[in-house]
Amino acid sequence: MTKRTLLDMVQEILSDIDSDEVESIDDTVESEQIVSILKSTYYAMMNNRDWPHLRRSIQISSLGDTAKPTHMKIQDGVKELCFLKYNKQKSGATKKDYGDITFLQPDHFLHKTNQEDSSSSDVLVVTDTGGIELLVRVDRAPTYCTSFDDEYIVFDSYDSAVDSTMQESKIQAVAYVIPAWSSADDFIPDLPENAFPALVEEAKSKAALRLAQKPDEKAEQEAGRQNRWLARRARRINGGIQYPNYGRKR
Repeated sequence: MTKRTLLDMVQEILSDIDSDEVESIDDTVESEQIVSILKSTYYAMMNNRDWPHLRRSIQISSLGDTAKPTHMKIQDGVKELCFLKYNKQKSGATKKDYGDITFLQPDHFLHKTNQEDSSSSDVLVVTDTGGIELLVRVDRAPTYCTSFDDEYIVFDSYDSAVDSTMQESKIQAVAYVIPAWSSADDFIPDLPENAFPALVEEAKSKAALRLAQKPDEKAEQEAGRQNRWLARRARRINGGIQYPNYGRKR
């Protein structure tokens, strides 16, 4: 099994549904339609699994807005945030102190932050992008975070003695990231080698039905077989890894 270019896959699918040969993916209407089918199939595969090779370190952008000092923006293409730490190093300290940030559902987050005293000098009333008020501690590094819109991450506190807002440079984050697609002849989708047969057979099955107006039972059967094989392999890999609980009680 090898990784394949977009043109190579389009040519194979065209041949299997008895369509005209092409030298480039934009040579014919049918070849462009197959590119569209491959793209939609690819993104369906990306969203249906947490692919290990797409688990990457990411940056989370600081807004640099003192009116929203605990708001940060997550980059496009992030499917799922799975690890988040923040450098909680205190003023005057020389040692970095990366501590866990616990994600809370919005209602739970509001329940905890609403317990703060809004009249205290250590509490800042912040208006979220959605218009609601948040009670933010300004005398300590963050412990919790949430997201109300899947675009911005909101933290419960920040240490104003150290920074005026949350800092991008102090974030450690890991997430599953969906890679970009490029409709170019030499584009190679970001998939493991063993996943390419599933991509091609699934797209071939759809192309036969949409373009040739007849189902390709062989392609459907092969697509099902490839997807079942990938599912079994994913469970075997991920299920065999045991992560330490860092002292947390189960």
